[in-house]
Amino acid sequence: MSLKRFSNKIEIGCDEAGRGSLSGPVVASAVILPKNFKNSDLNDSKKLSSKKREELSKIILEKAISCKIGIVHETEIDEINILNASILAMHKALEKTQNSFEVILIDGPHFKKYKNHLHNCIVRGDSKYLAIAAASIIAKTYRDKFMRKIHNEFPNYKWHKNKGYPTMEHRLAIKNFGISKYHRKSFKLIDNQTSLMI
Repeated sequence: MSLKRFSNKIEIGCDEAGRGSLSGPVVASAVILPKNFKNSDLNDSKKLSSKKREELSKIILEKAISCKIGIVHETEIDEINILNASILAMHKALEKTQNSFEVILIDGPHFKKYKNHLHNCIVRGDSKYLAIAAASIIAKTYRDKFMRKIHNEFPNYKWHKNKGYPTMEHRLAIKNFGISKYHRKSFKLIDNQTSLMI
């Protein structure tokens, strides 16, 4: 994994978490790492254990030049769709960044221009560039913590385990208990298989 894509420019990495979830917000992070940052454990957050993500999150928060979060909640996701919401969450994280940067490194193929900054979309960027991997970890750990918190409000859906993603257990809970205020109403919340099983 490389520290930088453009050796002569100040880069900020962006990634989101929660895009495929049935409930809760989409959370993005924007991270600027120092020039000499090194960590051989840093990788795409989905490839790491929860414990390792938490460990790396503390290191990133301690070492990063800047580390900001952007959140778009389920009501707005339903209004503007998940792709636009993911990009908006990244823009919100970038908006909070007070340190200067020149190039935005985005995980994935989609982004909308942010102000006058150059941006570079990189498929699987969270396994190629450290700043994107760091953003991936920060977004994921922040969102997981949020989902564990709202699990206490609606324990039937087991969000402390599935984080709102479409597991069979989660879909069956929706079938049995209905939807909560945190569910994304524009998403397909119950699949055909679940319906046939009931």
